[in-house]
Amino acid sequence: MKEHKHKNGNDEPLTTKDKEIPTDEFDHAEKSLSEALRISFAALKVIMIIFVLAFVGSGFQTVGPDERALVLYFGKINGIGEERLLGPGLHWVYPYPIGEIVKIPVEKQVNLAIDYFWYYQDPSELLPEGPINSRRFGRTLNPIQDGYCLTRGEQNNPSNNTAGGNDYGIVHCKWQVIYNIEDPERFFRNVYVPEIKPGDVSFDVITSSVYPLLLSVVSDAVVSTMVNYTIDEVLFSSQGSITQDVKRLTQNKLEEIESGLKVASIQLSTPPRWPRQVDAAFQASIQARQMSQTVVDEAKGYRESTLNKAAGPVAKELVDVISGQKNVSEQQEDFLWSQVAGQAQEKLAQARAYRTEVVEKAKANAEYLKSVLPEYRKRPQLFIQELYRDTIETVLTNVEEKIVIQPTEEGFGTDVWIMLNRDPSIKKEQAD
Repeated sequence: MKEHKHKNGNDEPLTTKDKEIPTDEFDHAEKSLSEALRISFAALKVIMIIFVLAFVGSGFQTVGPDERALVLYFGKINGIGEERLLGPGLHWVYPYPIGEIVKIPVEKQVNLAIDYFWYYQDPSELLPEGPINSRRFGRTLNPIQDGYCLTRGEQNNPSNNTAGGNDYGIVHCKWQVIYNIEDPERFFRNVYVPEIKPGDVSFDVITSSVYPLLLSVVSDAVVSTMVNYTIDEVLFSSQGSITQDVKRLTQNKLEEIESGLKVASIQLSTPPRWPRQVDAAFQASIQARQMSQTVVDEAKGYRESTLNKAAGPVAKELVDVISGQKNVSEQQEDFLWSQVAGQAQEKLAQARAYRTEVVEKAKANAEYLKSVLPEYRKRPQLFIQELYRDTIETVLTNVEEKIVIQPTEEGFGTDVWIMLNRDPSIKKEQAD
């Protein structure tokens, strides 16, 4: 039986202790270790593959139908032109920390309520308890709690220091702003600041971050606008133009700072209100204003009725032309006169008829004089006598009764009555 010699790692002969390990057991241990290492490496490969797949899979991002997305590589926006924005759908980008996708809602319109200029109300005041005078509030405004706007005085003239000339008015108002993100890139560069944590709704986080900016911009626009209107214009007559001015100033400021935001609408959510402390005085003023307006409306109605009755729909314009307040051409003035109706039309018709009659009579007299002119030149005295006799005959013919009085030489005498009535039958026919 041959003797097997084994050497250790240093090529030294095995000691007696080493020789005591059976060869079969050593081979079995070596195989077990090799198998364990193989299994470990296989498991490690599977784990690495899973990690790689998870890493690659994390690069898939879904952009919602109302969103647009920007891709950031190492913090910088990737792409050129329209490629910088990702539309709705599934997209893949390099996962964090290489790449990052920022979703921005662009289609959703956000309603933002601004109560900054309204007076303070405790919970009990929010209930419909009755008229405003029954609610509790201080005798004066509290600048720490109550919001308000200033309006200009009735006369916008800084040089006028007369009493009541430059007094400012105070009003309370609530606003409703509707906006959306129009330019995602500008919004991301100049406004976007939130860090969205897992579980957060990105839309809510972005809306909350935008609120301070819009509150500041809209408030500045409201203050700048209100001071250009009187309190009567704010409360009653010019709310449409006020909202337009506030929207214009707000949008101009947002464009100036390149915010990427677009204001769709700005409206007064609650009608402006005067301070509660002077409610009684304002109620009396409103009643007086209503009575005054009623009288003015009645006067205007009477004016319109009178003008229409006198000359029809063109009466007012024709009055302006006649008084010199409106300059028109001669053709336009003739056209206005041709459109006159009512009493003026009747008077014009009578005047035209009278003018025609006078002109025709003048023409007839002229023709007659032309026809008798040669006869007059031959015998003037005889012609005059004949003309006188014809005239007397014509005059007396149309007289029902004629009386001829023949006085005596001394001035006293008997009246001689000569009845020159026409045929009684003719007179009776005329009476019938």
